Amino acid sequence: MLGGALTPFDPRDPEFLADPYPTFAALRALGAVHSHDLLDMPVAVSHAACSEVLRGRDLGRIWADAEPAADFPAFNLLHRNSLLEREGPTHARLRALVAGAFNRGHTARLEPWVRQLADRLVDDLVDQVHADGGADLIAGVAAWLPVEVIAELLGMPESERSALRGWSNTIVTMYEPDPGRVRRAAAEQAAAEFVEALRGLAAHRERHPGSDLVTDLLAADLGRDELVGTAALLFMAGHEATVNVIGNGVLALLRHPDQWERLRADPGLDATAVEELIRYDPPLQLFERTAVVDTVVAGQTVPAGSKIAALLGAAARDSQVFDCPDELDVGRSPNPHLGFGAGVHYCLGAPLARLEVAATVDALRRKLPGMQLAAEPPRRPDFVMRGLRELWLTDRPAPAPRACGGPTAPAAG
Repeated sequence: MLGGALTPFDPRDPEFLADPYPTFAALRALGAVHSHDLLDMPVAVSHAACSEVLRGRDLGRIWADAEPAADFPAFNLLHRNSLLEREGPTHARLRALVAGAFNRGHTARLEPWVRQLADRLVDDLVDQVHADGGADLIAGVAAWLPVEVIAELLGMPESERSALRGWSNTIVTMYEPDPGRVRRAAAEQAAAEFVEALRGLAAHRERHPGSDLVTDLLAADLGRDELVGTAALLFMAGHEATVNVIGNGVLALLRHPDQWERLRADPGLDATAVEELIRYDPPLQLFERTAVVDTVVAGQTVPAGSKIAALLGAAARDSQVFDCPDELDVGRSPNPHLGFGAGVHYCLGAPLARLEVAATVDALRRKLPGMQLAAEPPRRPDFVMRGLRELWLTDRPAPAPRACGGPTAPAAG
């Protein structure tokens, strides 16, 4: 592979996790694909090479059970039956059924409710800021908005929603390099509880149909394990991505106050701003695929049965595709980021995620226009799922809006 070094970065290194983008830029300057012995696969770092990984028909998602399989029955069940881990005719059948259910207007149906929920959560955040001098956006808004939205989408009872976030956070630690014995055991326990809850929900909806996605999936004649795997994927992917887009995105706006001022002055920028927040600091940094046959990515051979990863964060800062890629520009257009994937595994929940981020930004603009950092935010010690542990905000008097102009240089890096 290009680049020479077999370990071009350590995904466990706190300094790298704090800001991986200079490392990605140095790697892109050396080549499009690099070997990585800690990840045990080559990694694509250019936008073009990542696009090849995501769109290549000779590359697939070939699930291999977590081992020893007897220790991970629930975790393996969720993934073995997940839309994300299927390929070929099986994937096409399942995706068509899920897309058909999604296309029955669920996002449009939920939009007023999502915006009202974002308003209520931000109202509570503002009350805490005014009472205590600061409040955590992650705990107060970002962590709960997607939980409530996806639970509402699925028709999950109120009594079970409080456990959803913990299940998701625990299960996704298995995607990190070398999660360790304790985290692996905890992920299996969380998966078992999640499977039990989803099976109970499906059984309830068989007896009492509703206007939710689980009712639609039952009508689409999915197998019970397929329904459980699909519902779990929608929740984990939708929850983790949205929490981290909101956290990473608001932090980016706080570090670029000129761009926050542009959004304050021109709500018409919301759509492009959401795309830019996803591009600038992507919530999912790595997506891996497996070669079905011997294939080539960016001139590099990927033998059949071996894996290759697209580093989505590296693709997002590629100067061959994005002008001034290290600058935040809430009006950036076009913006061909890969934050929702590409090809046959493009994220079905992208419209819902966009709505949740836009609703949060809009609520903050109206209710906390003078937001600023109350403390330096700690990052989660994870590479694949990039996000913040906390994001404490305080308030200051907001400057008067100025006429909307073009992008200016960022105030901070």
